[in-house]
Amino acid sequence: MARPRPLPPPQPPIGYGRLPIGRWFVFAGVVGLLVLVAGAMLTTGTLTRFSEARHEVIDVVDPAALATLDLSVALTAQEDAVRSFGLTADSRYLSAYARARSDEKAALGRIERLVPGPRLEAVRQASAAWRTQSAEPVLGGAAPTKEHTEVNDLRFGEVRAALNAQRAHLESLHAAKSRQLEQRASTLTFALGMLAAVLVGVLVLIGLIVRHVVLLPVAELTAQVRAVAQGDFDRSLKVDRPAELSELSGHIDAMRRRILAQWRRSEEQAEELRRSNGELEQFAYVASHDLQEPLRKVASFTQMLEQRYGDQLDDRAKQYISFAVDGAKRMQALINDLLDFSRVGRIGGEKVPLDSALPLADALHNLAARVAETGARVTHGPLPEVVGNRSQLTQVFQNLIGNAIKFRGDEPPVVHIEAREVADDMWEFSCADNGIGIEEKYADKIFLIFQRLHTRDRYPGTGIGLAVCRKIVDYHGGRIWLDSQQREGRGATVRWTLPGRSHE
Repeated sequence: MARPRPLPPPQPPIGYGRLPIGRWFVFAGVVGLLVLVAGAMLTTGTLTRFSEARHEVIDVVDPAALATLDLSVALTAQEDAVRSFGLTADSRYLSAYARARSDEKAALGRIERLVPGPRLEAVRQASAAWRTQSAEPVLGGAAPTKEHTEVNDLRFGEVRAALNAQRAHLESLHAAKSRQLEQRASTLTFALGMLAAVLVGVLVLIGLIVRHVVLLPVAELTAQVRAVAQGDFDRSLKVDRPAELSELSGHIDAMRRRILAQWRRSEEQAEELRRSNGELEQFAYVASHDLQEPLRKVASFTQMLEQRYGDQLDDRAKQYISFAVDGAKRMQALINDLLDFSRVGRIGGEKVPLDSALPLADALHNLAARVAETGARVTHGPLPEVVGNRSQLTQVFQNLIGNAIKFRGDEPPVVHIEAREVADDMWEFSCADNGIGIEEKYADKIFLIFQRLHTRDRYPGTGIGLAVCRKIVDYHGGRIWLDSQQREGRGATVRWTLPGRSHE
């Protein structure tokens, strides 16, 4: 492949297109900042005055009115306690009087901190006179008389009058402060409206700059790129503004021309590769048949030699003939397994939605003789619908169940197939047996081609079965592994994943 030539320098923009995007936004930002600072100063002053008026109403006048109400309640409670004590001499009313007296002092203290003045002093003097001339004699044990009742009504009436004057003062103060608050709220609303208008103006200015300098050129470049993506590969890419997009469009156009040239060269190479793969596949098929034919002849003629001249051969010659026949048969099995391994995903590998119980049933049908011979018991739980190739999934089940039967222990083989749903509509299958198991250190080795953990004399086979399983599972978009929690001598569990219906 030829070494790519350097990108040609992009054509420099002309006119106001020479200005980069940053310059445009700096200009808009400076203008907007100046206007915002002026509006913010006006709004801040108005907000400060509004906060002061609000503070006077909410934090001064309204708490003073509440404290005045508490004071009225406390004085009324004192008067009720004195009357009740004078009638019943019950000491509980003395406690009620003491609590009301404490509430009165607290209310007076709050009002004094908020709105001190002569009206509050008048309330204090009136309540002191009522206690001296009416409450304290009764609390001291004097029996209430008609004269005492008249004095009590007179003095407590003065207390009520002083409280009414205090309330009237607070109401007038509240009305005045509320009017002031409304005026300042109107001023604040106007200031905020002006600030909002300024913000809208700044945003409109920035929007115009963004549209004219960024969005329209980006849309133009996008349309050009879309046309190229839809197949118009000969269309050139060029925008005039701003400077960054103009340079970017030049570089993209240069890369388009280079990719187009590389693509045309790669098409020629892909066609050559497809032709080469076809020839290689045909060669593999023919070679497998050409290889198997001599092997069949070797095996058959060697067996015929043993049958015809067996009585003339000694034990060592018969052993040599047995070795030759066994080697030919193993070579045939190896060639067939290699062909199966190479064809995974290439020939007849279409994937469709199917019930995974169907390939399992096919595998058990193929293994019926071995299952009956060994007394194996194969069970399975509910199996889902997956997207796959039936014949290839049959091969996966057949290889795994066949291995479980082959590598059995002292007891008859017991194999259980299970499936459960995992994330993203993937199903995890498991094949568990009670065989001799596999050591954890061989967990990855068993899925490699031609890897064996036992001699052929003890366990026959080519060592390709699990490699074929892994290649089939990989082709279906899943993975296969040995469950590391199973230990040697306690059976083995192989797990693999397959996509569900949503992956169709």
